[in-house]
Amino acid sequence: MSEVKIAAQLRTEFGKGAARRIRRAHQVPGVIYGHGQEPKHVSMPGHELLLALRTPNVLISLDIEGDGKELVIPKAVSRDPLKGFLEHVDLLAVKRGEKVTVEIVVSTEGELAPGGNLLEHVLNALPVEAEATHIPDGVTVSVEGLEAGTSILAKDIPLPKGTTLAVDEDTVVLQVVAAQAEAPAEGEGEEGEGAEGAEAAAE
Repeated sequence: MSEVKIAAQLRTEFGKGAARRIRRAHQVPGVIYGHGQEPKHVSMPGHELLLALRTPNVLISLDIEGDGKELVIPKAVSRDPLKGFLEHVDLLAVKRGEKVTVEIVVSTEGELAPGGNLLEHVLNALPVEAEATHIPDGVTVSVEGLEAGTSILAKDIPLPKGTTLAVDEDTVVLQVVAAQAEAPAEGEGEEGEGAEGAEAAAE
């Protein structure tokens, strides 16, 4: 995993008003947690942070003005529900060689068995434990030829070296379900039902 370097500044003002001023300056407020230290409030350049967060579980090296460097990974990201811009980011402080628990994306490849079957993602992301500096971007699972009723469990998913499951190995991650038959159109039923309904309405 590559490391993204971002400059940051310590924040001394708090509250909604201060957060709005930070965002107007094209910065994003954030808080760093972890290692038993007091939460550290920072602001970071919005565009650079937005680009970095395109990579799941990205490793960020923050160069905090007047406070040294801090290695972090994103834990919670708040966005404006309408415009989508970053409002706030919670960051977890990590150390090289340290194990962390994160969720990684599960992607699939291949075609299911013929018959209109559907693939259901029971878990969209898989909880795993990995070294903070070697968090995988995700995992890919083959669903080639799988038939309805087949399930893929957490233990069936190949993980990169150094990465282990952080969930019960028998947890269902993916399952193949049969396509549902279309329900009869409204008004369709047994023969004569429509006429009986019309007679009842006329009474």
